Amino acid sequence: VNDWIDDDDWGTIVANVPIPSVDLVVSHDGGIVLGRRANDPAKGEWFVPGGRIRKNERMRQAVHRVADEELDVDVQIGESLGSYDHLYETSDVDGVESKHYVASGFVVEPLSDPLTGHTDDQHTELRLFDERPANCHEYVAAYLDAADLL
Repeated sequence: VNDWIDDDDWGTIVANVPIPSVDLVVSHDGGIVLGRRANDPAKGEWFVPGGRIRKNERMRQAVHRVADEELDVDVQIGESLGSYDHLYETSDVDGVESKHYVASGFVVEPLSDPLTGHTDDQHTELRLFDERPANCHEYVAAYLDAADLL
């Protein structure tokens, strides 16, 4: 999961500071693409693809990298939805009971079919939704409201 941050350092980061990240609202064929989370936080829930921003990486560069890593597609970036605090009562670090992201949301359109790409270690499946999923996660709902989608 942490391809460039040592596990001990990652634990210190998660325990002590917010994590800057990007989230992608993938608009495709009249719906949105969501992935079922494979790990905490939000394990088992339908969520937008996203990931942390690396040091010296611009947000828009992070959007393209995340789209490539999580969906195996390139994207055209549309609307910026602004920044959101995402506070979770779980984390992916043993002994750390919460996680805080400062996530910047972007509406993107894939340049190829994202549903034919691979799934990664963050998602068990990808699905196109033409209406909000039942029990839509509040953070996903906030993005959909801001983008006036579904």
